[in-house]
Amino acid sequence: MKSVFVASDIHGSALWCGKMLAAFDASGADRLLLLGDVLYHGPRNDLPEGYAPKQVIALLSPYKDKILCVRGNCEAEVDQMVLPFPVMADYAVIVLGDHMIYATHGHKFGPDNPPPLTDGDILLSGHTHVPMDEMREIPGGKIRCLNPGSVSIPKENSAHGYLILTEDDVIRGTL
Repeated sequence: MKSVFVASDIHGSALWCGKMLAAFDASGADRLLLLGDVLYHGPRNDLPEGYAPKQVIALLSPYKDKILCVRGNCEAEVDQMVLPFPVMADYAVIVLGDHMIYATHGHKFGPDNPPPLTDGDILLSGHTHVPMDEMREIPGGKIRCLNPGSVSIPKENSAHGYLILTEDDVIRGTL
């Protein structure tokens, strides 16, 4: 695997999911990593523009062999029943080049409460809907904390965004 397209917090928006998939296709990335909150908007968010969870299912389904997904705080067992790729894992561990990447939604583990990681590891999380790229101190070293922001409901005046991780770089993109 040479590159991973990372997105989070689609929240059922077919409009923004379509734009995300167009960016994924154009990127040439090997995999699409979704950091949770795929179908439901949640009780704290307004309905996103183009809210149509059934259309999101139809849009994502052809990509099922390229998608890696972790569970967000809005995922439920019924979501797994309608999606053809796993969505209920709390985290995924990915090796990309020399980097160990811990991918999670961010509502349990995140930059302020990291899981057990070692110096040089990368923590990928969504949940806040705010992009992040920061180094954080941990016992014995530092980790890089990355957040792509949100596909459909960006917060704190951020853009609808995603990341592309390669062995050597992090590329931030907007939809």
